Amino acid sequence: MSEVDIAKFKHVARAQDNRGVEFGKSITFENNREGFELFVSWFQKISTEHGFQEVIVGMEPTGHYWLNLAHFLRDKQVTYGVVNPLHVKKSKELDDNSPTKNDIKDAKVIAQLVKDGRYAIPSLPQGIYAELREAMKIREHLTTDQCVVKARVHNWLDRYFPEFLTVFKDWECKSAIQMLSLYLLPHELFTSRMKPYFST
Repeated sequence: MSEVDIAKFKHVARAQDNRGVEFGKSITFENNREGFELFVSWFQKISTEHGFQEVIVGMEPTGHYWLNLAHFLRDKQVTYGVVNPLHVKKSKELDDNSPTKNDIKDAKVIAQLVKDGRYAIPSLPQGIYAELREAMKIREHLTTDQCVVKARVHNWLDRYFPEFLTVFKDWECKSAIQMLSLYLLPHELFTSRMKPYFST
């Protein structure tokens, strides 16, 4: 069993058996193909020396940084699983009553979760299915951003131009957008309207 604490540039891994007995020292490897090759050679050597038949790599899915390693392990036909980041955070305090973050400590916590079976096998779609999943994520982000922007506009209108929606039924219609594009508050709009009458 090998556990990896994922980071942007460098990962930290530890190896232990299903009883929690640790083997060798932890290893730090780069988040690239050369680093992944080093990592696989490291745990394969330990597995051979101690006569282990199966190896599972556990990791915390930090951001998107774990995906490269996951795809590499899949291509190498190495079993891997991910643990819930919330479980990692809560489990840290069980060992030393401290929630502080440490890469080596995190790798050990991940190891304990995997040993207890508290992990999941992620689905990594390929080809058109991977593109569809990415498109769905992008659409979800755009929809969320759009809702945030709309909420801000409503907030601004309620605070600075409360009469606006009594004149326009919808602030997204062309005429309303044209009015808003003037960037004028009600008193400024009134002043600019009256100026021609008093210009002489």
